[in-house]
Amino acid sequence: DPRGRYACEANGERSLYLQLHYRMCQNCIEVDAATISGIVLADVVATIFLAVAVYCISGQDRRLVSRASDRQNLIANEQLYQ
Repeated sequence: DPRGRYACEANGERSLYLQLHYRMCQNCIEVDAATISGIVLADVVATIFLAVAVYCISGQDRRLVSRASDRQNLIANEQLYQ
């Protein structure tokens, strides 16, 4: 435990004290560059996969709709509308 009060001593003279507070992480995980690049690569692949899935699912709705529905008559009997 490196916490405490420290002072430098030279030629019999002592300098002012330095109070040191140091916290050690007991549950920390070291992350190196390979781990970070793996996480970033997995995130990019997952994002691309999700974008392709959304594109494929949304693209199916357009193929099922026929063009005839764009030209429907709003009023079936034109004699009622003048």
